[in-house]
Amino acid sequence: MTDSVIDSPMTFRRSLLAVLGLALVLMLSALDQTVIGNAMPYIVADLGNFDLYAWVATSYLLTSIITVPIFGRLGDYYGRKYFVLAATLLFTLSSALCSFAGSMSMLILWRAVQGIGGGMLVGTAFACIPELFPDTRQRLRWQILFSTAFSIVNALGPTLGGILTEQYGWRSVFYLNLPLGLLALVVSWRYLPYFKPQKKAAIRLDWLGALLIMCVLGSLQLLAEFLPSNGSAFTLLGLMLVCGLSSAILLFQQQHAHSPILPPPLFAIGPMRQLFIISALIGAVLFTLLYFMPLLFQGGYGYSPKQAAWLITPMGVSITVSAIINGRIVTHMRNPMRLPQMGFLVAASSCALLALLGNRGSFGVLLALMMMAGVGIGFILLNVTLFTQTLAPREFLGISTALSQSLRLVGGLLGTALTGAGVTKWYSVHVTGTLQAADNIPLPPAVIQHFANPQVLLLPLSVDFSRYYPLARSAMVNAIDIGLAACALLALLAFWQSTRLPLIQFPGISPRSGKKPTLLE
Repeated sequence: MTDSVIDSPMTFRRSLLAVLGLALVLMLSALDQTVIGNAMPYIVADLGNFDLYAWVATSYLLTSIITVPIFGRLGDYYGRKYFVLAATLLFTLSSALCSFAGSMSMLILWRAVQGIGGGMLVGTAFACIPELFPDTRQRLRWQILFSTAFSIVNALGPTLGGILTEQYGWRSVFYLNLPLGLLALVVSWRYLPYFKPQKKAAIRLDWLGALLIMCVLGSLQLLAEFLPSNGSAFTLLGLMLVCGLSSAILLFQQQHAHSPILPPPLFAIGPMRQLFIISALIGAVLFTLLYFMPLLFQGGYGYSPKQAAWLITPMGVSITVSAIINGRIVTHMRNPMRLPQMGFLVAASSCALLALLGNRGSFGVLLALMMMAGVGIGFILLNVTLFTQTLAPREFLGISTALSQSLRLVGGLLGTALTGAGVTKWYSVHVTGTLQAADNIPLPPAVIQHFANPQVLLLPLSVDFSRYYPLARSAMVNAIDIGLAACALLALLAFWQSTRLPLIQFPGISPRSGKKPTLLE
């Protein structure tokens, strides 16, 4: 990142209000991710097209992935304040458009537009913290406050989403972004300082690299959808060719681009590569839980949106609490990596236990396991960002922070796409066999037709088929359990990756030391 000048001195009050503005901006993104999860079963019940369930999440993630690194680099060259303001405005307006969607296709389109705003928010807002507070000790203190505000919204989001959806319908969850977006816009405009980078050369954006990344991820997403549904061999082969060719061209192009979106020198640093992999893995776990646990609790267990919200809220609360505890103790540990390593194991255990429960979990057991998952994730997210900012060379600080967030979204994109395709496939496989085994006689065609689409489990119960609903719900639970088992394996893989990192310490945090945080080989 280039040297910058600030337009006014950073007093404590100015710092507090600047961080508040950034926190409000990121609350938009956090609230959207947690609130919409609980609304998703209602959305698909109202608009139909259950096969597009995952696309509501993945369309947002796909556009976010591209815009995060682009605006992370633009912020390095032009300053971040006005990108933060533009992103807030775009996100707020697209939220209003989402609320008016009359079909799943239109909702997916506006979610993609919303993802552009969300990517701009993440790509610029997170990178403002090290820019506002170059000193590591100060940065960590404000980062803790920043992350705490972010986590509080994560904690409140599921409950708020469940109550709003049940009382006022799913469109109300998008209305929620309008007053928050307006407040974030006003506070950021007034108090967020503008850093004017001293550009040493004209910027050249890597638009070709962004297009190639979109081709790679888009083809991977479609492959994840078509493979479980036994798509035609021609389609699958075509997608594989597009993905492979785009990947090969991307690797070559990034080596020769003037300002590559994926800087090869950054990926040449072994610990940075491992942190990026960890970001992608934990993103897959996090977004799968956010988008598919509401479906498990509402479609599989038959809970209402409000009850499902009470089950998901403990995950957000425990993320908040464990993140606060993490911030208090991480700088006093000889090996700070122990905290995220513990988080990986706790998250993996909770996902595995949820998968093993099947449909036998009581409300209390499910609540405890969701809290357990949140504790694990809370000890991971802040640390991965902090370690990335610590180890990145100064000239790559903005893009490395953006890439860490972007790769978390990549993991979320692939995780939700695969889980969504798997749920659709395995439900159709399980449901007929489960229903048939109950009577040991051929089922009436009307029963098979009624339960063929899992969307029926999210609609009001049909009296004519009431005796079959518990069996169909069991098939839904079994389908989602496969995704939870995969999440447990991904968390264990992230743990293994973390064991390969060298020792990271923060001597600059100690009042007795003025040294910079170091990487101990």
